[in-house]
Amino acid sequence: MDLDKELVGRIKGLKLEFQDRPQPELLVRIPNRHTDVRCEVEIVTREVTSLCPLNISQPDYATLYIVYTPKDWLVELKSLKFYLVSFRMVPIFHEDIPATILKTLVLVLDPERLEVTGVFTTRGGLDTTVKASYIREDENG
Repeated sequence: MDLDKELVGRIKGLKLEFQDRPQPELLVRIPNRHTDVRCEVEIVTREVTSLCPLNISQPDYATLYIVYTPKDWLVELKSLKFYLVSFRMVPIFHEDIPATILKTLVLVLDPERLEVTGVFTTRGGLDTTVKASYIREDENG
């Protein structure tokens, strides 16, 4: 497999610095070599954390499901991991996280379809699952 040396260097050089905002600049897209095949990519992580904006000493934990149908681009997984970890010091409500991730991935990947589901651990006796979705409109509207 012939890998783009600049792309490989960018991926190897990724550095995460904890900030109070998500860091979409960490995301790297790679070419989808099989645009002639309709496939679905599902990514699951149980390592998403953020801070409760009403009490930033209380971290929130989530399992995140990202399912997408790529067009020309795929997300490079190390860069996605770093992007998701960048939420660690971000004061943000549960409902905002899947929508923020969805909007960012749509801009980076321009997929056919994308859904982000966050299953958040119980807070105050309330389980919270948040789904955000996107479907590309065809050229005819």
